[in-house]
Amino acid sequence: MTTEPRDWQSEADRLAAATDDPTAWFETLYAAGVAGEVSMPWDRDQPHWALQEWSHGRAAAEGARGLVVGCGLGGDAEHLAALGFATTAFDISETAVATARARHPESSVDYHVADLFALPPEWRQRFDLVVEIFTAQALPRDLRSRATAAIRDLVAPRGQLLAIEAILPADDDGSGPPWPFTRSDIDAFAGDGLSLVSVDELAQPDSFPLWRAELRRT
Repeated sequence: MTTEPRDWQSEADRLAAATDDPTAWFETLYAAGVAGEVSMPWDRDQPHWALQEWSHGRAAAEGARGLVVGCGLGGDAEHLAALGFATTAFDISETAVATARARHPESSVDYHVADLFALPPEWRQRFDLVVEIFTAQALPRDLRSRATAAIRDLVAPRGQLLAIEAILPADDDGSGPPWPFTRSDIDAFAGDGLSLVSVDELAQPDSFPLWRAELRRT
């Protein structure tokens, strides 16, 4: 008899609670997804709808470079490449990156296995558009300031950051993951020359509402 894979979100909660390493469980979770032990985490080939909506009618300037933080299976990175960005994407999970490459064998995206807290120094202020969706909220709150600082440090002069995170609900018990964002958490992406351009509150049918923040380095 075939056994149905376990729900990946429940497995993420279990793995995160069982380790003191705040990032090691991502690889374990993706490997379990590939093995069929759990449903595939963050399983989508299309870009996140809030990114797709924001990018409608936009196109990359000639030579513009894009970066996707915590790229998972590659849907958002492939979207940036389709907009004309020379796109780099990274994830801490080797399995996620291998799966993204396998799903998009003809891709122009430069996929990397990398840790947000130990990125290549040549990436500093290199990218004209940095897209961050749900990576920072998957990390414990005591790492949030480090995570936001590492993300904004990727944005080139006159470049943009698009950050999409869940809005913290009033009844959140703080256990995580994820650890959703307050408005002040979103505002904290600004700094070091990066300024807020806009912050939108987005409703999702049958799901949690989202922040979508656009920032620019002056």
